[in-house]
Amino acid sequence: MEQHYSERMAQDLEQIEHYLGDLCRAGERYADLQEAMEYSLMAGGKRIRPVLVLETCRMCGGDPEKALPFAAAVEMVHTYSLIHDDLPAMDDDKLRRGRPTNHVVYGEATAILAGDGLLTAAFEQLAAAELPAQRVVDGVRCLARAAGPEGMVGGQALDMAGEGRALTRSELEQLQSLKTGALIAAAVQLGCIAAGGSEEQLRNVTCYAQALGRAFQVRDDMLDVTSSDEELGKPVGSDRVNEKSTFVTAMGLSGCEKLMEQLTREAVDALERFEKAGFLSWLAWEMSVRNK
Repeated sequence: MEQHYSERMAQDLEQIEHYLGDLCRAGERYADLQEAMEYSLMAGGKRIRPVLVLETCRMCGGDPEKALPFAAAVEMVHTYSLIHDDLPAMDDDKLRRGRPTNHVVYGEATAILAGDGLLTAAFEQLAAAELPAQRVVDGVRCLARAAGPEGMVGGQALDMAGEGRALTRSELEQLQSLKTGALIAAAVQLGCIAAGGSEEQLRNVTCYAQALGRAFQVRDDMLDVTSSDEELGKPVGSDRVNEKSTFVTAMGLSGCEKLMEQLTREAVDALERFEKAGFLSWLAWEMSVRNK
């Protein structure tokens, strides 16, 4: 069964890469803008968020192919956030996904515009989805809320404000539920919306994503201590350099291990009402032991 899910993951990733590649090849090209957008969007990565869109859509009884524009949109927003997060005014990172960050290659101004371009193009993708109009409207509202000041951007603001001081566990949980968790929750919500899922299904997948998102960030914090630049594809120890509080600083590695297992079990339990929850349950456990 595990091999079956691994093969399905590979199929999802191939479909996502093909769709994103087609988007990059379409349209006009202005100076280095489109090249810079493509540089980060097609740099690989785990693609967990678009996979969550497709597989949640499938689990809720929808057609994953119809959800591809929603999947592309959430990945474009995620990529824009990474470009801006790496900027000198933010984390000032020089490495992302195993190669120089966008502003190192194209300069700060173009990197900012590349992020802006991906963010706005994401909503064009949502609007272009061949789905009933109400589902498109709900998808736009969902992603806008998750990406904006009440979601990811708000979390980034808390992250910057927290540099140089010790945050409590509750402060960390609030920060990460916005900065990381909001977009992961949006991914499953978009999949459910694309499938025309029920309110109960939407609540259950949201509970799954909230636990998964917290576990994801705990694992990220652990890898920032235990991994290497080569394995992770980005600088390790940057949280320490930027004097940021993390789950590791708050709980230690042993405490993080226990919390991550607890959260992963919570995520899997949230899917118990779904008949076809096998893939997303498998994915949650896979994410808990990832090394990059």
